[in-house]
Amino acid sequence: MRTTKHDKERIKKVLQLLSVEYPSPKSELDFTTPFELLVATMLSAQCTDKQVNKCTAVLFQKYNTAEQIAALNEDELSQYIKSCGLYQTKCRNIINTSRILVEKYGGEVPKTRDELVLLPGVGRKTANVVLSNAFGVPAIAVDTHVFRVSNRIGLAKAKNVLDTEKQLMNNIPEQDWGDAHHWIIFHGRRVCSAKNPKCETCVIKEFCKEYLSKTKCNS
Repeated sequence: MRTTKHDKERIKKVLQLLSVEYPSPKSELDFTTPFELLVATMLSAQCTDKQVNKCTAVLFQKYNTAEQIAALNEDELSQYIKSCGLYQTKCRNIINTSRILVEKYGGEVPKTRDELVLLPGVGRKTANVVLSNAFGVPAIAVDTHVFRVSNRIGLAKAKNVLDTEKQLMNNIPEQDWGDAHHWIIFHGRRVCSAKNPKCETCVIKEFCKEYLSKTKCNS
């Protein structure tokens, strides 16, 4: 995406409006430690944050450290996460990741992307979520909401997740990466839904590429 001066001004305005609409943003996954966030984010694949929070509210009361989960077998852990979907794969990955954390990192979650993405079931998105929300490292995690919304409204123009992330990092000031991730997610969940976006009540419609394109076509 080649960002023109006009695009930069438009993106700046979009970010300003979203920051007002969603002040003091934070993850909607419940966690108290980097390890809890790592597990919760792994569980959130193809599952709502609300459902993940229901599961982890029970799980973390009993098992909330790498050492504790590393000692479980898949049958024991699966009792707590069955309702999260794809639970068998998630169960295996969470246990194996926990064992690696214990054996290699003393039970702590590593603070670099390169180390995180080597853990079973941890991709770039999950790594960025943990880096940003647990450690305050500037990062933009691109999930389905961020990919759809950022390309729809014109914060990026890419056909895949990685290129979208790179363009967002280029188009958004680094100090805003963490917050912008949440602004875009919240907007996707509350307003800019996949099938029936609430364009008429959208605070950024005047600066949304897709809305402006539709308006122009209908005029």
